Amino acid sequence: MLVRAGAAAAAITTLPGLRRLWRGGGSGAAACFPLGRALLEVRGAEAAIFLQGLLTNDVTRLVAGDGPPLPAAGGLPRALYAHALNVQGRCLYDLILYRLHERPEEEPHILLECDSGVLDAIQKHLKLYKIRRKVNIAPCLDLSLWAVIPGERAGDITSSLSKCADQALILTPDPRTEVMGWRLITKKGANLSEIIPGSQIGNIQDYHRHRYKQGIPEGVKDLPPGVALPLESNLAYMNGISFTKGCYIGQELTARTHHMGVIRKRLLPVHFSTPLPKDSIPEGADILTESGKSAGKFRAGGDELGIALLRLANINEPLCLNIVGDKVKLTASIPEWWPKTASK
Repeated sequence: MLVRAGAAAAAITTLPGLRRLWRGGGSGAAACFPLGRALLEVRGAEAAIFLQGLLTNDVTRLVAGDGPPLPAAGGLPRALYAHALNVQGRCLYDLILYRLHERPEEEPHILLECDSGVLDAIQKHLKLYKIRRKVNIAPCLDLSLWAVIPGERAGDITSSLSKCADQALILTPDPRTEVMGWRLITKKGANLSEIIPGSQIGNIQDYHRHRYKQGIPEGVKDLPPGVALPLESNLAYMNGISFTKGCYIGQELTARTHHMGVIRKRLLPVHFSTPLPKDSIPEGADILTESGKSAGKFRAGGDELGIALLRLANINEPLCLNIVGDKVKLTASIPEWWPKTASK
């Protein structure tokens, strides 16, 4: 995959929001986490129209660059969060889309970030609906994806980024929420210390701990394909859905749930009283109230942190995770980044 150096530079320097620091990442410089997620290129004259009918978000905003900026982006959207749903309205794939072209008159050139475990499946899914559209779909094996969580001393790093456009293709605020920092796409083997001076390579487990603390789902463990519902997974809170864009696969149930305004369960961060045993928690293990009533399902976690789908009516009660007869106490919390009008 080829990207012009000029376009790469613009992808970095046209985002004044990058100068804003998220103050929750500790006091040090930026931590860069190598993500094991895959990148897929969708390019061609009809790429936007094609994706518009498959994804929950309004892809035309990304392609035309004429929509309102995303929260924390401070400029035109360079990235969008979205889900691909099945016909029953359940999540198949969680995606972040990145715009590589610069002007509306250019041929649409989009990268899709997805769980690496479903790369083949999503290619088949896209090609199934491609039919005769003028779209090319191919994995990007020559690129690396990073999460960047800046600390208080990270400073204004954009001044050095424009000098490294041959290595850094995209640096943009994470479109889901400001507390997730930025997303960085580089060429394989790029020198991170040149792109973000003073940055450190972080342990991926620390990245997942940060996600769990914030209640941010990512990948097939957090969002089981064909099981997770988008609104219960906080898709609207994470800027991942348009309720005005028109039809897409799985829209009917999602729109009906939204307009009814009743969402009884949501993904929430949970904290366990003791560290979880490794690799011994069955998928979808029950979370129970003190009286033994079902309060929800465990999705994923590590050590004392995790993410779970819980009934909102039960989140203030004493809860426990049922693991092969043993009960581990846990507490749930409402993330601070949720909109203030969110259900409590």
